Amino acid sequence: MTSDTAVPGTVKAAGVLVGIQGLAGVAFAVVLLIGGSSQSGINIYAQAGYFVVIAGGVLACGIGLLLGKRWARGPSTAIQILLLGVSYYAAVPSGQPLYGVPAGLVCIAVLVLLFRGPSRIWADGVTDEQAK
Repeated sequence: MTSDTAVPGTVKAAGVLVGIQGLAGVAFAVVLLIGGSSQSGINIYAQAGYFVVIAGGVLACGIGLLLGKRWARGPSTAIQILLLGVSYYAAVPSGQPLYGVPAGLVCIAVLVLLFRGPSRIWADGVTDEQAK
């Protein structure tokens, strides 16, 4: 089901934030490849490849939101919920609040943007005339 409704700014903003998360994941994989070759017993290439695949999926969801693809909203929501757990782990048990707190705030911001009224109406495929 498609309609000619314009993509709301909240969805586009969420797409930008999710895209940045995906790019950060790819950058992490590159840093892992460059700086992680000194670790013994760990297959750095497999680990970096894993992060590239996961980050590529996150990046695809961000691009999908920017392009107005409704399919990207569900996976983006799930990703943010999972990343909230990662952010908590970074901030509290790992003792790295400078990494965990900002990451958690970005996740919360994306969730708020994706669940705002215009985003929900757009995701349901409701036209502007039907929303009135």
